[in-house]
Amino acid sequence: MSSDSITLDRFLGGRVVAAQPAKGFRAGHDSVLLAAAVPADAHAKMLELGSGVGVASLCLAARVPSVRITGIEADPELVRIANENAARNELADRVRFIAADVSEFASRGEEFDHVFFNPPFHPDTGQVSPNAARDRATRDVANAISDWTHAALQMVRTGGTVTVILRADRQAEIRDAAGEHGGILFPLHPREGEVPKRIIVRMVKDGRLRFKRARGLVLHEAGGKNTDAAEAVLRHAAALDLAPA
Repeated sequence: MSSDSITLDRFLGGRVVAAQPAKGFRAGHDSVLLAAAVPADAHAKMLELGSGVGVASLCLAARVPSVRITGIEADPELVRIANENAARNELADRVRFIAADVSEFASRGEEFDHVFFNPPFHPDTGQVSPNAARDRATRDVANAISDWTHAALQMVRTGGTVTVILRADRQAEIRDAAGEHGGILFPLHPREGEVPKRIIVRMVKDGRLRFKRARGLVLHEAGGKNTDAAEAVLRHAAALDLAPA
């Protein structure tokens, strides 16, 4: 990939600098919000599915110095860029990315404390992107929401969590995929009083829990400026509090 097809972008107010393709799927606020929603225990062993160029994992590692993260991604070129990004941010000793298919990786039997992912969440019936990489990353042609949820719950330890950010209108699918496991539904409202377009779902691998709804986060003020609460997460690396309402 030529240098003119790559951009260098800053996240968390510049604490994370990441290269990513100029065209195709590009990490943005969703990746940062996902990282902020993952509970980060000291020295936890974490896994990201579909890690792309690594922005979510790197934001999580920047926030919590003790965690160790593996990211898996099917596209070898994105894996290469992600590992370069880990080195660029001096996080390669704690964050690594490997080329792997989710189902194949799950079959290895490795166990993690927490798993997180931002799946392709536009339905297969949605508009096909002319950019093949973006289409793979955003359009759910292979039932990724359900399959990745099943795989994540298989790989996470009992009592561990699976955290996902996705379109709010597809939350029923992930609740179905969670089966007996409950957790928290955390809506992301574009503005106060508006219907959420995104939702964060945190599942706990524990058959005794039910899903509860949290108050969520309002992202923008009426004029379009980030709310103070959103700014704390997006620029200052604050964690999201997913306590139920």
